[in-house]
Amino acid sequence: MRSVLFIFCLFFMIADANAQQNPYDVSLISKDLLPYASAVVRDEQSGIEVKDLDNVIYHYKTIVTILNKNGDEQAHLQVNYDKNSNIKYIKGIIYNSFGIQIRKISESDFEDVATTDGFSLFQDSRAKIYEPAVTDYPYTIEYEYEVRAKQTLTFPDWTPDPELGIAVEKSSFTFTCKPDFTIRYKELNMPSGADISTNKDGLKTYTWQVSNLKAVKDEPYNANPDNYLSSVKIAPVTFKDEGFTGSFTNWNELGKWIYDKLLINRQDISPETAQYITQLTAGITDPKLKAKKIYEYMQGKTHYVSVQVGIGGYQPFPAADVDKLNYGDCKALVNYTRALLKVVGIESYYCVVMADDERKISLLSDFASMTQANHIILCIPFKNDTTWSDCTSQTIPFGYLGDFTDDRTVLACTPQGGKLMHTPKYTTEANLQLRKADFTINTDGELSGGMTTIFKGTQYINREGTIDESPTERVKTMHNIYAINNLNIEKLEFKQDKGSQPVTTENIQLKAPEYASVSDGKIYFLPNIANRMYNIPRQVHNRVTDVYINEGYTDEDEVTYTLPPGYHQDSSPLNVRIRKPFGTFTATTQLVGNQLIYHRKLEFIDGTYPKDDYQELVDFYQDIYDNDGHDVILVKN
Repeated sequence: MRSVLFIFCLFFMIADANAQQNPYDVSLISKDLLPYASAVVRDEQSGIEVKDLDNVIYHYKTIVTILNKNGDEQAHLQVNYDKNSNIKYIKGIIYNSFGIQIRKISESDFEDVATTDGFSLFQDSRAKIYEPAVTDYPYTIEYEYEVRAKQTLTFPDWTPDPELGIAVEKSSFTFTCKPDFTIRYKELNMPSGADISTNKDGLKTYTWQVSNLKAVKDEPYNANPDNYLSSVKIAPVTFKDEGFTGSFTNWNELGKWIYDKLLINRQDISPETAQYITQLTAGITDPKLKAKKIYEYMQGKTHYVSVQVGIGGYQPFPAADVDKLNYGDCKALVNYTRALLKVVGIESYYCVVMADDERKISLLSDFASMTQANHIILCIPFKNDTTWSDCTSQTIPFGYLGDFTDDRTVLACTPQGGKLMHTPKYTTEANLQLRKADFTINTDGELSGGMTTIFKGTQYINREGTIDESPTERVKTMHNIYAINNLNIEKLEFKQDKGSQPVTTENIQLKAPEYASVSDGKIYFLPNIANRMYNIPRQVHNRVTDVYINEGYTDEDEVTYTLPPGYHQDSSPLNVRIRKPFGTFTATTQLVGNQLIYHRKLEFIDGTYPKDDYQELVDFYQDIYDNDGHDVILVKN
């Protein structure tokens, strides 16, 4: 009887212990959510309440478990504020792996800093930042804060799984407003749509919820995460921001508002500058050449400085200020260039774009909002020859965009309203690196000769940073670019043709003692001297995302080696031809008299490919790597 009573009591003790188990104990996370996860969102509650056009409350509470150091970023919190927003409160708690509280985080623990980015001259925003110093994994962190803002022009996206490698137990987002405040929303990869209702106070509520979202694996060559991560975008119909009011439901209306409210009356320049521009372009009859002259004048006069103040950083400085101060950000420099073009009667557009050199991200054609872009570029709609330019660089040619803004949908703001346009695409064939070299190898293995490389398309800027360096630094950089043993650069020069098809040309004269190894009457050397493949994508098993190649390009090398007399090739000639959906590779060696001619050509074709092609891509890289290491062996006759 006593033993039965003991077991009965033990049963209730265990049951009571389980009932009191801390809700953030890591062991309670479903094993189904752990694969590929570096962090797990345990519970997140986001809320936006619009009380009036200039009175918005943001409430945010999240509990996230950090599984390993790769998830540490999810434990870092940064809350921005400025003159139009303020933080009402902010706090947090840190729990250990058992869900036991080990520390409270008060507002005084947050570092209050200016959000300086290193290149902005004007910025009026600050931030409260906290980064926990925890190295005992796993751990859980809880944050809660409230921010009040005075604008309704923009609302942040709701992203329950904000990054790759993040799993979600549960997350919810509620948008609350008066019945007469209308929003538009865009749901991306959401398992279910909004629940729209009216609360007890008569306010309209939109609620989204997700649960048990598995982490998406971080894989090489993945596409825009917006294609597979969940998010909700919100945009107002009617809004107010820093005294500006307006409304829009589509890109035409938004572009019209930007033109009428943010750009109007900001293109006036002094009579002296207008007269100078008129004289500068006098005698030039071709409108495009006039525009080129004005663009180059702007480049020589101004320099880029980021300006993040005023109506969310959306309105450019007046052209007269740029003309006087000789600097501006992308908005101001485009606006200034448009003012100069206007002097000689050339129409141009102020264009809003999402700039990104890793992915080509277009504005959503069916959903207009102010939060989809981060840059401004210039468009000049010449008849049958629409020309695009970036005004923030002092060196790139007129009409050149590069991979930062090419091949994507942008918003052109015109007097008639906004219109979606598409920037030009740089093709695989146009993005060219073409190298031709002539070298001599003597019986001691010394290499000497010259090499010329031309760069076109998006590869035009491959040497941009090097060209800006001092002669001494240039040589150091070239040693890093060309991994040639005992390299001695005797002469180095660059030329740039900034015409309609820009070309950078690199000429180099060099020597490399003992480039070839000499042993037992044989000479060994690598014929691929300047363009070897070094990085092979890592293996990924059970890939889940499609393969995305952002930018196509073509590299072609022809290197001629004059061999020492009395030698012939002992190794087999190289003759490789590989063709894949995403590219081609050829490499050959040919002996003609006492000259060995090495030819290599690699083409990568941009695009999105099925996930099952990834292993083929890895094999393609591996084949290139192996053949780039091909040795030539010469033996005495």
